[in-house]
Amino acid sequence: MTDRYLVVGNPIGHSLSPVIQQAALDDLSVDADYLARQVDAGGLKQVVDDIRAGRLAGANVTMPYKNLACELVDRVDGDAGLARSVNTLLRTGEEVVGMSTDIPAIRAEWQRKSLPDSSVLILGSGGAAAAALVALNGMEVFVSARHVSSLESLRRRLGIAFEIVPWATPVPGVALVNATPLGMKGESLPPGLLAAAEGLFDMAYGALPTPATIGAKTLGQPVVDGLDMLVAQAGLSFEAWTGYSAPLEVMRKAAQIAQGW
Repeated sequence: MTDRYLVVGNPIGHSLSPVIQQAALDDLSVDADYLARQVDAGGLKQVVDDIRAGRLAGANVTMPYKNLACELVDRVDGDAGLARSVNTLLRTGEEVVGMSTDIPAIRAEWQRKSLPDSSVLILGSGGAAAAALVALNGMEVFVSARHVSSLESLRRRLGIAFEIVPWATPVPGVALVNATPLGMKGESLPPGLLAAAEGLFDMAYGALPTPATIGAKTLGQPVVDGLDMLVAQAGLSFEAWTGYSAPLEVMRKAAQIAQGW
């Protein structure tokens, strides 16, 4: 019987997850399909129920449901519990377990690209920002979002200390983390942020390299782009589901072809 995996969110049409996960499954001759499904909150609950019942083998969760997924699963694994953000669902015994492959992917890519590790400015207040906060806990952390109230809530929820700075305010010498959708449709980050920074971790990806990644590379900064992050976290999800080592170069090439890079 062919296993079925999903990526779920709203919207979901932009997701490259089906392309890269199916490429990995096919490369290793795993008898499984990986599809995208747009869901509302009720649809996400149905996905969790279907995994628990064995009708689905697993799923990835993307915006805006990473926090809700954390509430719907039977058990939350490791750092995902601290972040209250889940992007990977799998069945263990009779339970649906929620994981965050975002957190270890951030750590791994940060080290791989040698980003500065003393201070960081995180843009955003959602699940991606929460994952970054957990992954980078121990650094001097600044966080900026359009709505300060969302950051106060994030700080209470995580119990991690960080300094709130006004939206679009540059902080000299930081590594900049874009944990917002800015760039997915060609938007630029607020002016001055990149020039003040010493490295960029951009979680957004689109049909073309984002203006932020182009700008950071022009400035000679170390850069982790959205495809780096996408492939790293997808590989960890693949390994959790299948037990195989993820063919990361196959996944990266599939993403690049799909984007026309």
